[in-house]
Amino acid sequence: MKRLLSCVLAISMAGGLVACSGSESEVKNYTVSYDGIATGDVSSGVSVHDPSILEVDGTYYIYGSHMTAAKSDDLLNWKKVADGYNKTNPVYGQIYEVADEAFAYSGSKDSIIKTDDKKTHVWAPDVIYNETMGKYVMYYCTTSTWNASNLCFGISDTPEGPFEWQGALIYSGFTNKNIAYTDVLEYVDEEYAKKHYIKAGAYNYEDYPNAIDPTVFYDKDGRMWMTYGSWSGGIYLLELDPKTGLVIHPEGDEANGVDAYFGKKLIGGGHISIEGPYIMYDSDTDYYYLFVSYGGLTSTGGYQMRVFRSKTVDGDYVDMNDSFPEKSAMHQNFGLKLSGNYKLPSLDRAYMATGHNSAFVDSDGKKYIVYHTRFNDGGEGHSPRVHQLIMNEEGWPCELPYQTQGETVSDTGYSKEDVVGRYYVINQGTDISSDIANPVIIYLNKDGSCEGKDSTGTWEMKDGTYYMSVTIDGIDYSGVFCQMRDEAGTDVMTFSAVGENQSVWGVKYE
Repeated sequence: MKRLLSCVLAISMAGGLVACSGSESEVKNYTVSYDGIATGDVSSGVSVHDPSILEVDGTYYIYGSHMTAAKSDDLLNWKKVADGYNKTNPVYGQIYEVADEAFAYSGSKDSIIKTDDKKTHVWAPDVIYNETMGKYVMYYCTTSTWNASNLCFGISDTPEGPFEWQGALIYSGFTNKNIAYTDVLEYVDEEYAKKHYIKAGAYNYEDYPNAIDPTVFYDKDGRMWMTYGSWSGGIYLLELDPKTGLVIHPEGDEANGVDAYFGKKLIGGGHISIEGPYIMYDSDTDYYYLFVSYGGLTSTGGYQMRVFRSKTVDGDYVDMNDSFPEKSAMHQNFGLKLSGNYKLPSLDRAYMATGHNSAFVDSDGKKYIVYHTRFNDGGEGHSPRVHQLIMNEEGWPCELPYQTQGETVSDTGYSKEDVVGRYYVINQGTDISSDIANPVIIYLNKDGSCEGKDSTGTWEMKDGTYYMSVTIDGIDYSGVFCQMRDEAGTDVMTFSAVGENQSVWGVKYE
């Protein structure tokens, strides 16, 4: 009886707890302390907002808002290629030669719809190599207000430009007074446009998109698509003609959410915070993954990355609960949250407002998510980061906790001795707020139990693989183990697991 009681009781001793598992007992310390853990900074050396990734012959390019671009050969150290609104910008500067056309509708103080701050706005570019045209094609937006924007595109013989402006693609934010300056009436009649797109004399932004944040991809059958949208009426999808790079406007099908001008509505609407869509196809899982960002993009705005998936390119894109946000939904309840605000060991400050990502499958099959982050340093400075994504056994992406530094997950898995022990664990939750996910201590025990100061559960690993699962306080998470380096370059064992639209990360030091 005394032995049974000793296995149940936890007695506070010297800042730790004595716990018993079977016949063994050990002192467990649930105090979160970073003493003895080196701190580091993997700052990319550049500022590229809304980074969109392109790989060309082993060189990685990221293109961002405000006419920025950078390149790298390791996804860690970046060199500036272009930065700023000026005619000498080697990537984007040609746009000034055709400013009367490029900014005719929106994006400048001289546009038909003038910019709200009287400045120039060229945002959220995405570059793809168009195999049919034999050109690099950049899709981007010129924007004037929170719903008046214009999707455009340019072409180049090289990924470093110059990209020559080719024309406008999609307009938003128009009214009865200026719809004639768009191409809308080439695809729908005036009666339809006034009934659907214009409400009480203003643009019907709750049902139709803001024409910004375009990203372009090939589906598994070789067809080209563009997804776009920010807040307003949600996220939309249009097919592109690979011969010209232009939009293929569909037949309208209101019952299935297809508009003859704007395309297929995927998710969102009602001006909920959803933007920066990016679709990645993964041949290993045969899923299309739709990444979006929620929240406001400032450091305390709750900016964060979410993901949905579909077996078909045009949806439905659903989350871990087989759901998606419709118009005016409480959207914090939808979408697997990959990352928001968090603090981990070795970081000298918390990462804030991680978002507006792109994603890609590299030539070696590794998958990555590329995003910008701010920090809890009182400012709004930002920097790009790249984390590896590893799919769990059910085909959901698990984001590794730290910036990639060349780690490779073991295909044959890890020994139990490698993975048991004391972890700094964060739960990203599903909220949209300025709250920071700070670590708690949770032990993965040899007997398959896990325990923290205020948490209990179980865990297991699948022999011969890197797959793992953990149940904490009644929530089941499925994920992966991976040995990698933290931001100070220290080798650590990590896990990343997802469940009920939440992500949990764990980091273990020897």
